[in-house]
Amino acid sequence: MATTTPSVLIVEDEPDLADLYAAWLGESCEIETAYDGETALNAIDDCIDIVLLDRRMPGLSGDRILTTIRDRGLDCRVAMVTAVEPDFDIIGMGFDDYLVKPVSKDELRRIVEQLQLRSSYDEQLQEFFALASKKALLDAEKTDAELKSSQEYARLQDRLAVLRVEVNETMSELLKQDGYRQLCRDLTRDSILQESS
Repeated sequence: MATTTPSVLIVEDEPDLADLYAAWLGESCEIETAYDGETALNAIDDCIDIVLLDRRMPGLSGDRILTTIRDRGLDCRVAMVTAVEPDFDIIGMGFDDYLVKPVSKDELRRIVEQLQLRSSYDEQLQEFFALASKKALLDAEKTDAELKSSQEYARLQDRLAVLRVEVNETMSELLKQDGYRQLCRDLTRDSILQESS
């Protein structure tokens, strides 16, 4: 599970509001603030874990900043924190979550925790599937005797076992959070419906 302190970029054109968000998150996160789109684009790099992004800003909009983040291939989570009510245009947007202002301190903290946990889960899954693929290849190409005598293969099996536990623990933590419980139910229901059709 995620244990490092996340770096959060708050992009908000109302400085008082950006500073308030920074104060709310400052104890548990490394915070940067940007009061306009150009400053935000200059601040976003591979070191930023989470971006809290206002959609409606003068000059460079939050939508354009989001597109630029995804075009650059930056591996950060983005939550839109905005007064813009969601419409069908959000379907094609590359954000991870969406909060409609006004937001409370608890909501903001919760969304940052969820995004950090999801990042951890993604990393765990990527490593798990990469190692599982290597194991499957070795299982197909090597004899049982070769596999049993290999220390590297034994370490691979051990790491896969550890990752399996970590992935399960992280998924359990995600499921404890109300929004993700419903999301997982929806995903399960949708996959069952697809299989039956």
